[in-house]
Amino acid sequence: MRFDVLTLFPELILSHMNYSIMKRALEEGIIDVVAHNPREYTLDKHKKVDDTPYGGGAGMVLMAQPYVDCYEIAVPKLENSITLMMTPQGEPFSDAVANELSSYNQIIILCGHYEGFDERIRDIIKPREISIGDFVLTGGELPALCLIDSISRKIEGTLGKIESAEDDSFSDGLLEYPQYTKPRIYRNLEVPEVLLNGNHKLITEYRQSEKIKRTKLKRPDLYKKWKKFQKHKDN
Repeated sequence: MRFDVLTLFPELILSHMNYSIMKRALEEGIIDVVAHNPREYTLDKHKKVDDTPYGGGAGMVLMAQPYVDCYEIAVPKLENSITLMMTPQGEPFSDAVANELSSYNQIIILCGHYEGFDERIRDIIKPREISIGDFVLTGGELPALCLIDSISRKIEGTLGKIESAEDDSFSDGLLEYPQYTKPRIYRNLEVPEVLLNGNHKLITEYRQSEKIKRTKLKRPDLYKKWKKFQKHKDN
């Protein structure tokens, strides 16, 4: 999987790739992350990539020319590729979307800044717009990293065992079950006995029960969707 990120701050993207699971995935060739700076493609002699908005208003708007040229010149388009734009206007990102996007060979991500993109960037590139939540950040780099991290986990080899991703929260519409490790007793709190008896059938049943209980308590909205899906599936 190759990620191409158009960003005014490449170091924000690339620095994240120097640690932990993402670093290992890069070193093993499971993913590749390339950052492209639209500032290198601006025709403005002062290297400007933004300007004041037509019609007035606060802030600066990213100019179409540097982004479109960077996209068309710097980014090789592979087979089975998709282009995304990080924006609060986009569709909500979710585990289901991460699963869908993990099937692509290449994901190109446009990161905005300031007051956003000149609309002609959308008109020409026609990206799929994605949002990580109903809030606004100073730039699209953090949302882009969320996507790269989440999608990479879905790719065989990133986590060592793909089952690690399959058991994550939201993978089946429920939150993840509680996890424990050594010691068996800590401050008088004990690991549930069912996890210690080696009976995998009982362990599976316990974990499923805890997932349902935890989702109902912490995310009643998810629980309601899950119950509706279960009812539809059984009919």
